[in-house]
Amino acid sequence: MTLLETTGIAAVSLYGLLSTAYRTVQVFHSRRALGSETSKTLDEPRALPSVDIIVPSFNEKPHVLSDCLASLSNQDYPGTIRFYVVDDGSRNRDAVVAQQKVYAGDPRFEFILLPRNVGKRKAQIAAIFQSSGDLILNVDSDTTLAPDVVYKLAQKMRNPAVGAVMGQLVASNQADTWLTRLIDMEYWLACNEERAAQGRFGAVMCCCGPCAMYRRSAFLMLLDQYETQLYRGKPSDFGEDRHLTILMLSAGFRTEYVPSAIAATVVPDEMGAYLRQQLRWARSTFRDTLLGLHLLPGMNWYLTLDVIGQNAGLLLLGLSLLAGLAQFALTGSVPWWVIATIGSMSLIRCAVAAYRARQIRFLAFSMHTLVNIFLLFPLKAYALCTLSNSDWLSRGSGANVSVAVREQSASENPRLTAPEATFSGE
Repeated sequence: MTLLETTGIAAVSLYGLLSTAYRTVQVFHSRRALGSETSKTLDEPRALPSVDIIVPSFNEKPHVLSDCLASLSNQDYPGTIRFYVVDDGSRNRDAVVAQQKVYAGDPRFEFILLPRNVGKRKAQIAAIFQSSGDLILNVDSDTTLAPDVVYKLAQKMRNPAVGAVMGQLVASNQADTWLTRLIDMEYWLACNEERAAQGRFGAVMCCCGPCAMYRRSAFLMLLDQYETQLYRGKPSDFGEDRHLTILMLSAGFRTEYVPSAIAATVVPDEMGAYLRQQLRWARSTFRDTLLGLHLLPGMNWYLTLDVIGQNAGLLLLGLSLLAGLAQFALTGSVPWWVIATIGSMSLIRCAVAAYRARQIRFLAFSMHTLVNIFLLFPLKAYALCTLSNSDWLSRGSGANVSVAVREQSASENPRLTAPEATFSGE
């Protein structure tokens, strides 16, 4: 047996042992978490907190934005609710202006038109300083909410120890292509395995941007850190949801997951857009994992296993693949043990997901293993080598505002930290 064969077998065996232990414990905790969630009964709608829903929009397709706002206006929430739609300097502002006319007679809606693109965080902040609700719900402009989402998330936030909570994400365009079907299954696994298991210990590591609710008092306390996130001295504009979640955990708040609060979001339907999205997410994950490492000693041991499983597992998988490719290139022998181990683990995971979700389609998720190995793994390696790059990759320029502009805006209006905006509504 050659050194390459030995290295490949050892690496993939360690990967198999670590991944099996991690996934087994993850499924155990996620099942317990989801079981306890479904057994709970909602309280009567008394003294419900007020909720401000913030929808940043940048070059959104008109029909997508229309669907989003319609789902918000149809929320079945007995408490006070207001909607803040922020146009972040879109080139197709007419789409937002058209929606402004549609909801002109609805006093719950307020439209904020920023003169130029400043980035999602500052667009959110422009609305935060105009709002006053007890809770803030961030919703992406390509996301539609089930009618009971606000109510269910607000119920979870009745616990004052909870600083943030997210709902379950599904792909609204899952039927479009083979890729959107894979992404929809990927979302199910991420929500109902990873987030559910983390949520059992009050430590969801990323309350996803399409639908995440925050306690206003906690948000304001962390606002400066959120707005001015830097990495190696450079402003960081993406990964705002993961960063804010880590800030909440660092401040001592719990972060939770509500599987019955369903939010449907548009996902990439072609590979180029998907890979650009995954590159941003990978950089954000690596950055904020480092930021959150100090939290682990005070948390349940499972959270440490979660971080090790996701990151050490990735390194072992990479070593296995490199050793296998080198073996094949140099000796012409096929690394069967590497292929068999990775393939069997993929099939087992898909079978478990199909059983848990009661959907046979999850057996086809094994296709994602090929995407992961040949596309996502090299992409994550590249992300790790380029962590200082904060390019959004899919948006226009001007994602950040200079200090001078920020100071000028603050002097004109102490409550407004984004560039001067025009407001319409009440």
